Amino acid sequence: MPVRDTLSSLFVGALIASSACVHLSAQANSALPNTTPAASSPLESTSGYNLPPKNILDVMRAPSPPYPLVSPTEDTILLLSLQDYPSISRVATPFLRLAGVRVEPRNHSKHDTPGGYGITPCADSYDLVQIADHRQTHVELPVGACPGIPVWAADGKRFAFVNLALDSVELWIGDGKTGEVHQVSGVRLNPMFNDAMQWMPDQKRLLVKLVPEGMGAPPPEPVVPIGPSIQETGGEKGQSSTYENRDTLGNKHDEDLFDYYAASQLAIVDTATGTITPVGKPGNYESLSPAPDGQHLLVTAIHKPYSYVTTYDRFPKEVEVWNVSEPSHISVKTIASLPLADRVPIQGVPLGPREFSWRATEPATLVWAEALDGGDWNVKVPARDKIMLQKAPFDSPAQEITRTEQRYEGFNWSDLASVALLNEYDENRHWRRSFIIDVDDQKGKPHLLWDLSTDEHYANPGYPVEHQLANGFSVVRQDGDRIYLSGTGSSPDGDRPFLDRLDLKTLKSERLFRSEKTSYERFLSFTGPNPEIFLTWHQSPVDAPNAFERTLGEPLKGPAGEAAFASTSVAITHIPDATPEVRAIKKRLVKYKRADGLDLSFTLYTPPGYQEGTRVPTILYAYPLDYADPSKAGQVVGSQETFTRLYEYRLLLLGGYAIIDNASFPIVGDPKKAYDTYLEQLVADAKAAVDEAVRLGVADPDRIGVTGHSHGALMTVNLVAHSNLFRAGAATSGSYNKTLTPFGFQNERRSVWEAPDVYMKVSPFFSADKLKIPLLIIHGGEDANPGTTPLQSQKLYEAIRGNGGTARLVILPHEPHWYSAMESNEQLIYEMLRWFDKYVKNAPPR
Repeated sequence: MPVRDTLSSLFVGALIASSACVHLSAQANSALPNTTPAASSPLESTSGYNLPPKNILDVMRAPSPPYPLVSPTEDTILLLSLQDYPSISRVATPFLRLAGVRVEPRNHSKHDTPGGYGITPCADSYDLVQIADHRQTHVELPVGACPGIPVWAADGKRFAFVNLALDSVELWIGDGKTGEVHQVSGVRLNPMFNDAMQWMPDQKRLLVKLVPEGMGAPPPEPVVPIGPSIQETGGEKGQSSTYENRDTLGNKHDEDLFDYYAASQLAIVDTATGTITPVGKPGNYESLSPAPDGQHLLVTAIHKPYSYVTTYDRFPKEVEVWNVSEPSHISVKTIASLPLADRVPIQGVPLGPREFSWRATEPATLVWAEALDGGDWNVKVPARDKIMLQKAPFDSPAQEITRTEQRYEGFNWSDLASVALLNEYDENRHWRRSFIIDVDDQKGKPHLLWDLSTDEHYANPGYPVEHQLANGFSVVRQDGDRIYLSGTGSSPDGDRPFLDRLDLKTLKSERLFRSEKTSYERFLSFTGPNPEIFLTWHQSPVDAPNAFERTLGEPLKGPAGEAAFASTSVAITHIPDATPEVRAIKKRLVKYKRADGLDLSFTLYTPPGYQEGTRVPTILYAYPLDYADPSKAGQVVGSQETFTRLYEYRLLLLGGYAIIDNASFPIVGDPKKAYDTYLEQLVADAKAAVDEAVRLGVADPDRIGVTGHSHGALMTVNLVAHSNLFRAGAATSGSYNKTLTPFGFQNERRSVWEAPDVYMKVSPFFSADKLKIPLLIIHGGEDANPGTTPLQSQKLYEAIRGNGGTARLVILPHEPHWYSAMESNEQLIYEMLRWFDKYVKNAPPR
């Protein structure tokens, strides 16, 4: 799996756990004062799962801070609280695996998030906050409901959300002022391919995908097989990701089930009257996008022949534009007929049109890209993509508007039709460029705006601040020649988010706001046309996240990079701290160097009641990242000034451990040969981090453990196999035999036949005879992440067992790549705490 990204944190939440406690050793007790929670016996459970000690369980069950969703009219905040841990009964709901989608037949809902990383989240609560008077209104959600993430209408008058009911996926509408909600009767949504509901440009109607009427029962599984499952290749070279074979189609019956659950009836719902108007005939509609004029729909439909080696996103497709101005007489224009794309080069793109989008500032103008290099980054060409444009009524041939030297990454349209930002990405250099372009001026050339490494964090200019037009499309907010940029503001002292104003004529920017060094405060949105008043989301290690309204004041003269204006702030929300006991945990940024001089850093957490100068058992957590440029590999990313929350391995802090968190683990080298020196760099990264934690007088060099998830689990096992830095390891949901993912892994783009030595070297499965350090292996039983099938953990355990090593294998039933259920997360930390207490905290001297 790629790096844990922010989207996963929102959907999956803090996928957390807790642990059963065993008695602290005399050595540990001497290192910690009596304020550290004493160990207790494991709590009893009525199920087969183990429970954590009460102090951990209390923190885990406390509500998480909500997430702010500002209305497009910038006058209301919807505070969204997501459920951290559903019950195992919900996670265990039966589902079907259909070409990369997991569908619950009971209610036709999607079982998990994209990629199978977690269970589709339920909202615990919605609260509306009026920015003008700070008035907060609690939204009464349906009893026993599983509401999704709400979607604002562009006029801010309403919001829509789906609700996973027992036998259907419902559509609900909420009032943006009063918070009153109601169900739209007669609507049974089909979210299988997403886009289940979206606002039409008039912001009064919703475009939805419905479960077709009169479908009858799903195709029954034949008692006697109707024939063998057959695949054939005719000599063409074809590469694809390694998918869990249970999640791809495997026979004719799977195809029939796919067609049954994929079928949708498009319809338009009037939110005022509840009237449902069908649009077209049922089909396997993958994606939908209304044009700004509200009369044209971009419709992508999947059709046969299907593949048994890849997922639905590579199936054949028809891309069409429907004119729905008269729903009873729809006219259709075919834009592209895309064939089966099951032979795409590693990290390449399919041939033919792709990346379709509407131009936000015109009624119905379609834009897309087409590869000029066969979709293969290995091919050297003067331009990789051409960008095409076609206008309604789509009778004239598409027009080429420009070409990109590297891979097209999309447009940012602005308030002015003559100004757009064109983005491209270079896979071979980890590089991105952005250009200012007038799409309508065929004689003009794009003007370079940004040209920098994607690994460059300190000089990252941020991203354009957008706002929604009345038609619902987002464009870059522009005041004359000036736009606004919001960024994370990475620096040697940690992230300090900022808001800049950039002049597109001079390309000079001024800094309007920057977070203080003692807190973490990021820009949320403006509050109207006045750019001197805006909202931020503020937090600190001891202050829960809350919304503030900031007003710019007098100009300042200060160091470069600091705010150019003074500002005052007023709290809009007052969200309390649900876990005050966590505030006793301290954290700090630690910077150090690798043996070769590379700058590195980590966040050091110390447990409650820690006394400076005492050595305590310590756990290292990291996730290796690949860098093309060594000068960028050591840049500090993240902040120590965020509100401290405990999840997963961080809950071990309540068991008396220090945590070396998010330690820099760069793998530096040519992206074309990313893993030639992976193992050597991995050990060097770990040694530098451990040595520094020991030098600080916090970590006991004889009591250090290591843990990691997914690609970090591969790191964990390699470190316990090839170094003597750790007393024990805990690896969760990893991939340990890379020859089972033969067409690339992580950012390694060569196949196993091109680099067999690399695949063998990075695979700890082939070093199982060296794995003598105790290793805890945990995996979700329904992991669908490409490459991390549960078989990886099972075979590693068997290899260690067969070679006389010490290991424990825990398969969490029904869990995907990220563990979701309360019971599973309780078991996770129970296992980790038990393992590290036995082999790290209470380990005898070496």
